[in-house]
Amino acid sequence: MNEFGENVARLAFTYMKQKQLAEDIAQEVFIKCYENLDNFRYESSYKTWLYRITVNLCKDKLRSWSFRNIVLTEFFSKTKSTNKSPEMEIISLEDKQLISEKILCLPVKYREIVILYYYEEMSYNQISDLLNLSLQTIKSRLHRARLLLKNSLEGSKING
Repeated sequence: MNEFGENVARLAFTYMKQKQLAEDIAQEVFIKCYENLDNFRYESSYKTWLYRITVNLCKDKLRSWSFRNIVLTEFFSKTKSTNKSPEMEIISLEDKQLISEKILCLPVKYREIVILYYYEEMSYNQISDLLNLSLQTIKSRLHRARLLLKNSLEGSKING
């Protein structure tokens, strides 16, 4: 939990778009992991196994009646500290926030690929294994997601 807790919660947030729901899912993931640790077959890495549990729990929650009737309002942001000037930090933060908001507006099938590839730094093969999709489907969805993001971001620029 110490090693993967933040990543699992962040991944859950990309699906749920609500911090507390993501934290609840993360807790559920580690409970399921603990309960089923004896069943782990070492066919994949422990991280991949945790991510698969997270994705499955998130998808179950998204399909549930109770979730479909909740208004979602939060966005995620993964920031890293740098040695930029305060002005550049603010511009960078605003850009990251805009990109994060646009990513969260993507349909789930594109959003999950973008998050796993760029934010979680997983390879095409790892994403393919995690989501049980073909390698070509992963590449195709990532390409379409990039195009959707590009169009969305170009539409957001006021002075661009």
